[in-house]
Amino acid sequence: MQLSRRIRQVSASPTLAIDAKAKQLRAAGQDIINFGAGEPDFDTPGYIKEAAIAAIQAGYTKYTPASGSAELKEAVCEKLRRENGLDYTSKEVIINCGAKHSIYNLLQVLINPGDEVLIPAPYWVTYPEAVKLAGGKPVILKTAERAGFKLSPAILRRRIKAKTKVLILNSPSNPTGTVYTETELRDLMEVATSKKQFVISDEIYEHLVYDGVQQTSALKAFPESRENAAVVNGVSKSFAMTGWRIGYTAGPAEVISAMGKLQSHSTSNPTSIAMKAALAALTQPALELPEMVRSFAERRNFVVDRLHAIPGVTCRKPEGAFYVFPNVYGLLGKVYRGQRVSTTLQLADYLLEAARVAVVPGSAFGAEDFLRISYAASLGQLQAGLERMTRALAEGKDDTGA
Repeated sequence: MQLSRRIRQVSASPTLAIDAKAKQLRAAGQDIINFGAGEPDFDTPGYIKEAAIAAIQAGYTKYTPASGSAELKEAVCEKLRRENGLDYTSKEVIINCGAKHSIYNLLQVLINPGDEVLIPAPYWVTYPEAVKLAGGKPVILKTAERAGFKLSPAILRRRIKAKTKVLILNSPSNPTGTVYTETELRDLMEVATSKKQFVISDEIYEHLVYDGVQQTSALKAFPESRENAAVVNGVSKSFAMTGWRIGYTAGPAEVISAMGKLQSHSTSNPTSIAMKAALAALTQPALELPEMVRSFAERRNFVVDRLHAIPGVTCRKPEGAFYVFPNVYGLLGKVYRGQRVSTTLQLADYLLEAARVAVVPGSAFGAEDFLRISYAASLGQLQAGLERMTRALAEGKDDTGA
């Protein structure tokens, strides 16, 4: 049997693959410290769990409308008004099976074969693959570390061509933790709108920002883009609900209706019980969130300081999310235990073997000279893992060619 061309051109998620490999090694008895996972290590708050249990006990276990429950849509609308300054109606909102599902469905209803989608790099690993699955062409826009990994309006304007249809923005960013200012977002949105580009604004890490940095929705920054943009968000990161699989999209009614049509033939509704839990998350005070943000900021500071102490490594301090993206160019080309390490994939393999620490190579995010390290782990795990990495990397020797 020959698989479809569509699936043969798509790569499996490297972050999930590394996470699975780390868990497999741990299950086999190896002491693995996993810095690859993109999920908070905090537990889902008790009031959210209780809402799910209550839903089960009340028999809320049947089908809902394919696009999500009416009450959760209304809660999303109220959340967007209250927290983001955005005014949407329930007809302009759909509940999806996680924010990844939101992005996938958006691309499926927006992209025709051959359409180009602009993706600033470093990027989340799923963006290019989701574009390919929609029959589109991912066009990668490189950004510079010295510019904070931010896309400039000038680069965006130059790269928009006749076949370009969509721009994906992600702030706060996975993997870099970059947060665009309101002015920066306004300038980008203005260019995209003037060129009739649809913008997908992925805001899943919105609450995880540090040092007084303010996260602004791209749609609030430039309201004129409303008919050519969609906001994607969910409860996974801010409420430690990664496994509950609830995301949502707000956008033009025509686009949302099309997503609902697609969803009715693919997943049907998101899990009814998880939607009740998400309703509690969005409507009750998030009392645990400030402590989670404080803890992440402390861990971030620790990790950045320890990475700077490793010869050959530099690391900008991210403004948001829960990842650092250190530049490890100074480590490449060295010989570790008799093997020359030339790529970040080889470096990640070496760290897993020699240090028993799982990290994600920058090549997975379109940035070869970097690694992604998640600090969504306890401070104790971070201390132990970075100590192991420091010792393993100290074994590197310059390759003199002798």
